[in-house]
Amino acid sequence: QVQLVESGGGLVQAGGSLRLSCAASGSIFRITAMGWYRQAPGKQRELVAITTSAGSTNYADSVKGRFTASRDNAKNTVYLQMNSLKPEDTAVYYCHKVGTNYWGQGTQVTVSS
Repeated sequence: QVQLVESGGGLVQAGGSLRLSCAASGSIFRITAMGWYRQAPGKQRELVAITTSAGSTNYADSVKGRFTASRDNAKNTVYLQMNSLKPEDTAVYYCHKVGTNYWGQGTQVTVSS
């Protein structure tokens, strides 16, 4: 059984920053690619970033240069540092164990203009 627990969401003004965390249970975390996704009201869930087990990352074009995904395998945790936030970044953010049906419960990020 895998559990993913996100934290760090909140309300921030445009231009501000937030750091999301996702703590994962399970001993195979270090060999697992982990993804960050988001879903805005009325929209489909979309990929934000993926970190591979080797630590490389890929980003959606909409967040490149503003968001940084990272991971600490010793802590079974992935992070999403979000800078220069825009109102269009408002969404529920989820972490996901790539290739499985395991998702976190989501954390709300709201960016005010």
